[in-house]
Amino acid sequence: MFHKEGYKIMTITAIILIAINMITYSFINVYWIKFAILVVSIIFFLLIIQFFRNPKRATSHNNKHIIAPVDGKVVAIEEVYEKEYFKDNRLQISIFMSPINVHVTRHPVGGKVTYSKYHPGKFLVAWHPKSSEENERTTVVVKNDIAGEILYRQIAGAMAKRIVNYAEVDTEVVQGSDSGFIKFGSRVDVFVPVGTKVNVEINQKVKGGVSVIADVAS
Repeated sequence: MFHKEGYKIMTITAIILIAINMITYSFINVYWIKFAILVVSIIFFLLIIQFFRNPKRATSHNNKHIIAPVDGKVVAIEEVYEKEYFKDNRLQISIFMSPINVHVTRHPVGGKVTYSKYHPGKFLVAWHPKSSEENERTTVVVKNDIAGEILYRQIAGAMAKRIVNYAEVDTEVVQGSDSGFIKFGSRVDVFVPVGTKVNVEINQKVKGGVSVIADVAS
């Protein structure tokens, strides 16, 4: 299954590649060149469609669990000052996605969306220290009955040119459901209360909608 954000790009890519190969077969008589262009076209198209895959995930709903919003690798676990919404110290868990990861963003907790804001910005590499403050990004806060308010931030990377955010203020969301999509490389930061039990380590790979990255005491 593919994500709806990819249909337009996949269609345009397919049309362009078909046109290129039709022109190639009409004007180039060297067989190996035509074959090479066909192979490259197929590989390129496969890379595009794998980026937009949207596998179904069986999320085990639990208000005490904070699940990974995306697939990727944990690159940071640190106490930081969150200055946009909470304006106090929070524990930040950062997950980096490579272009080959599934790029669907899922709600790490269920509850009511209390904050959702888009910020235009730069396209520094996603692991750059200033990317969370200077890159294009969206910030979403979901209020959960047990976990309280959990903030997560989609951050565009050097390749990402568009962030899609479905979270709307005052709507009720289900843990593990689609929250957005980041096109071509990115990072997501999750901010939890200081003292929260973290269940992941640096460089650990996690699966969005499945991996429990932290536990909140009731």
